[in-house]
Amino acid sequence: MKNLLQLEELGQFGLAVFLFTQLEFQWWLFPLCLLLPDVSMLGYLINPKTGARIYNLFHHKMFAILVLIFGFWLKISIVEFAGIILFAHSAMDRIFGYGLKFEDDFKHTHLGSIGKK
Repeated sequence: MKNLLQLEELGQFGLAVFLFTQLEFQWWLFPLCLLLPDVSMLGYLINPKTGARIYNLFHHKMFAILVLIFGFWLKISIVEFAGIILFAHSAMDRIFGYGLKFEDDFKHTHLGSIGKK
């Protein structure tokens, strides 16, 4: 099952790459910005509950899709780009086993525990 889910996430990452190619940005911006959603981890400096909520907002695919649709609807390519980056990053994280966070600990995710046990 794990491999099947990773394959699904890989397909979603591929979709994000394809959507990016439909925009008129330089190709190097995609890899440059791909890790930007991880800035949301700074919420953990406040406390685990706030950190998890901020992190999960920026790593939730529905949020990414809404940002993309909003950019498409308003014809604002930078907002479309942001939505694609959020979506691609979320898919990439899940490929590597990093899921949405529970509020008790950064290592406690919906995909299981991350790191050494």
